[in-house]
Amino acid sequence: MALYPVIMAGGSGTRFWPLSRQARPKQFLPLASKLPLITDTAARLKGLASLKDTFIVCGPLHAKAAAKLVKGLPPKNLLVEPVARNTAPAIALATVQVAARDPQGILIVLPSDHHVADPAAFRKTLAEAARLAERGHIVTLGIQPHRPETGYGYIQLGESLEGGGRKVKAFKEKPDLETAQGYVTSGEFLWNGGIFVFRADVMLAAFAQHMPEMKKGLAALSGAVGKRTFPAVLKKVFPKLPALSIDYGVMEKASNIAVLPGDFGWSDVGSFAAIPEVRPADARGNVISGEETVVVDCEGCVVLGDKRPLAVVGLTDVVVVDAGDAVLVVPKDKSQDVRKVVEALKARRRQKYL
Repeated sequence: MALYPVIMAGGSGTRFWPLSRQARPKQFLPLASKLPLITDTAARLKGLASLKDTFIVCGPLHAKAAAKLVKGLPPKNLLVEPVARNTAPAIALATVQVAARDPQGILIVLPSDHHVADPAAFRKTLAEAARLAERGHIVTLGIQPHRPETGYGYIQLGESLEGGGRKVKAFKEKPDLETAQGYVTSGEFLWNGGIFVFRADVMLAAFAQHMPEMKKGLAALSGAVGKRTFPAVLKKVFPKLPALSIDYGVMEKASNIAVLPGDFGWSDVGSFAAIPEVRPADARGNVISGEETVVVDCEGCVVLGDKRPLAVVGLTDVVVVDAGDAVLVVPKDKSQDVRKVVEALKARRRQKYL
């Protein structure tokens, strides 16, 4: 059973402005450790799969940085999308590459910008998921919920499967607080972590059945893998693939979907408010960085300084970020709205800050 990790690195991470920019999105930032998130993502797979069998999918703007941050990745394993077309085409691109090498090879599709506190437990869960996938299931990892989170989608558990895992009864969109509380209390729901494990041939069959509009394009890509014509075929075909997520395109339609529960200290590090989940805080709940940063009489704040002095006094549950050329101040409970700053800068054509 050969495993082929696929690290999805196409996101923009606008909720982390001003640290994240178009050329340096969230996955390239050291938000959870001293290393960028994408570097940590690749490193935690050591012992489970080889780097020579690992792929990264990203856009042209980020290809050079991705290759630099995941040292040792074979150049041919860097799959560059000509244009962004959502997760279904991105996963299809990786799947045809793996299928050309090993039709029954098992892909492990991972976001590049998540944090895992217990890598050993994570690898163990992925190995279990791979055994399920070997039997023909398309597996998604479900994260054991620790709170009624309204920012995540949920997976409703169905009946148990032979050999472990559960059938998926339903995928649920991000709920309101009351609904999320009901999900957690019931014990029948898991967070949807966006991590998928499947055999290459099984996913290609799923695309053919549930996204038939992709069939012609995938056939062209499959026929060109390994040939000098592949870049030209990719450039021609990829922009015509439907811009659809794998969730809508396949996961919510297929009958062979399984979910494997996992509890390994997962966080999607979805905004600055999530930083305390992945970084140690002081006695008053503040997460502070920057040699010249001074925090006085604050509680529950995230204060990330640059090289110059940054002083924050008397605040509670506030995010303050100095990126050198731009500063952000926002209440933690409004940190999801940081993307609106990016929209406003775009409207003002302030390209130098994007």
